[in-house]
Amino acid sequence: MSDFTVEAIRYQTPNPSTLERDRVVIAVVDGQIAAVAPADGDAAADLRARSRNHLDLGSETVLVPGLIDLHVHAPQWQQLGTALDLPVQDWLQTYTFPLEARFADTAMAGVVYRDLVTTLLAHGTTTAVYFASVHEAATLVLAETCAEAGQRAFVGRVAMDHPDATPEWYRDADAASGLTASARSIEAIRAADADRGLVMPIITPRFLPACTDELLIGLGTLAEDTGVRIQTHCSESDWHHTHALERFGTTDTSALDDFGLLRDHTVLAHGNHVTDADISLIAARGAVIGHCPVSNAYFANAVLPLPELLTAGVRVGLGTDIGAGVRPGVLQQCHEAVTMSRLRRDGVHAGLPSVARGAPDASIDTTTAFWLATAGGAEALGLPLGVLEPGRRFDAVAIDLDHRHGVIRRHAELDDDERLFEKVVRLAQTSDIRQVWVDGRTVHQR
Repeated sequence: MSDFTVEAIRYQTPNPSTLERDRVVIAVVDGQIAAVAPADGDAAADLRARSRNHLDLGSETVLVPGLIDLHVHAPQWQQLGTALDLPVQDWLQTYTFPLEARFADTAMAGVVYRDLVTTLLAHGTTTAVYFASVHEAATLVLAETCAEAGQRAFVGRVAMDHPDATPEWYRDADAASGLTASARSIEAIRAADADRGLVMPIITPRFLPACTDELLIGLGTLAEDTGVRIQTHCSESDWHHTHALERFGTTDTSALDDFGLLRDHTVLAHGNHVTDADISLIAARGAVIGHCPVSNAYFANAVLPLPELLTAGVRVGLGTDIGAGVRPGVLQQCHEAVTMSRLRRDGVHAGLPSVARGAPDASIDTTTAFWLATAGGAEALGLPLGVLEPGRRFDAVAIDLDHRHGVIRRHAELDDDERLFEKVVRLAQTSDIRQVWVDGRTVHQR
């Protein structure tokens, strides 16, 4: 007997080049997909008969795997869509550090984080990887908010102590206090969702310029001792990439590895300036690039070499990079990932001959982009998600194809399966999203 069954048109991308579209019945038991059967067969009839509750989404709605966001700065939610006029190193000092410092106020943090998490769930973001602030209490508020709302999440207290790159009024007092606070935060986050285990801690050195060597060494040891995942930024911009070369005499990737921070499932946000040697090292360590195409257009000074990363076997997923990413939904990042790849392929300088402008074979299609947002992101995090198949957790999003308040329109004479899939990925907004499940529970319903 299953807890419930869902009958729906299923869209999913089990690998970067394959789009699957079929009508199925999915049986869910204790949050896990127990069985999937073609809707018109005897097996599906049996699943329906043995279900406590059966939901038929009809022919006007499609079901897709839950969307995975690998890079969110939770305390930057209030500045989303604004203040993108400066290079990243000035942007942090002028806008972002002053905003994040306000999260010493846990009451304010509760209001902001509740709005953020519920908004992301309404966009179909079933899993998010969060940078919090330096504040232990506010970081715990974020973890508790995710647990209460039912969102799957990694939550990390930001560690940063370098006096040359961080203001005195917003940083850890020293490496020792930063390590102690990070260790306490890990235990507090684990306790916040001990029953379900949807919310997990993640060790979070902001990036190399913001951390002393002592803090970085200590965080690497903390990761080794606790088995907790790591997230940070890597070679985001010319300035960031050059900082590592000048300070350590090696690349950002190599320096992170030397500090014990480049590990299995380490999430490296951006990575636009990684070298061929960096790519090989990231793949060898099983680390992850969190591709943030919109914010990269503002701050990165380059477009991510995405096909090269995938060919080399690097794990890659998508991130909104709230608040530099402008849009809160992962589907928008799918569209922008395709767009940026086309710009890289064709080049942007019209004064150059066409053969000298771009990078051949640099573009991706919508199928690959959606894979990054689902199965690719799940592989990046090592979680049984991203594809609606037996043995995986039931994180899913129901999207209407022709809702009167939505923006997707289906034209029978034009739209085959591939065109409808493109419309879902490129056009779907919260008004089109009918229902969202995490671990078999409804966490948003229109």
